[in-house]
Amino acid sequence: MGKKEKLDEIRKRMNEDKSLPLRSGATQLVFGDGNPETDILCVGEGPGYFEDQKGLPFVGNAGKLLDQLLEGAGMTRKNDVYITNVVHHRPPENRDPHPQEIASYGVYLDEIIETIDPEVIITLGRFSMNKFLPSAKISRIHGQEQVCSFKGREVIVVPMYHPAAALRSSEVMLQEREDFANLPNILAKIRNKKDASDEQKSVGEQMQLV
Repeated sequence: MGKKEKLDEIRKRMNEDKSLPLRSGATQLVFGDGNPETDILCVGEGPGYFEDQKGLPFVGNAGKLLDQLLEGAGMTRKNDVYITNVVHHRPPENRDPHPQEIASYGVYLDEIIETIDPEVIITLGRFSMNKFLPSAKISRIHGQEQVCSFKGREVIVVPMYHPAAALRSSEVMLQEREDFANLPNILAKIRNKKDASDEQKSVGEQMQLV
């Protein structure tokens, strides 16, 4: 089963799961969007009004800004990233998701992450950052790569401010644009390290065969 088919299967189970705590007040499930074959996963907070109406993440004003930020980093959502959230139904009045709600959807989010199998996870806002870095403060580490453990494997997390926060603050907007502009440098460094590690592993395997 390919990644797209696996994601479709997860989406189907989520649509059938009557226990998900936010589904009763939402129009529809907002699962994910982008390229499932990418190695970059963006994780936001939860759907707002426009996302709830369209069934896609980040399609309102914050989504338009996110698209601009990605383009500034030389990427598009269609080709270079996959985007999802920590909760997949709209919280009432766009309130913050509660810990129990995050935990309920987190079972499926973990499956999404394992399916995409990303080299880099870009968290958008503190709720997604706290999934991987529960004691971190976003004001201190935004735009900086962090090494985290997820399901027994190492993953690189780059915390970013939520685009909605950038729309509310000119200072955050400036930092957000700088962080995304620097993202290609971070990604290049991560991939160079991986290439060097793979080459070293290959050399070691060849020596064992001699």
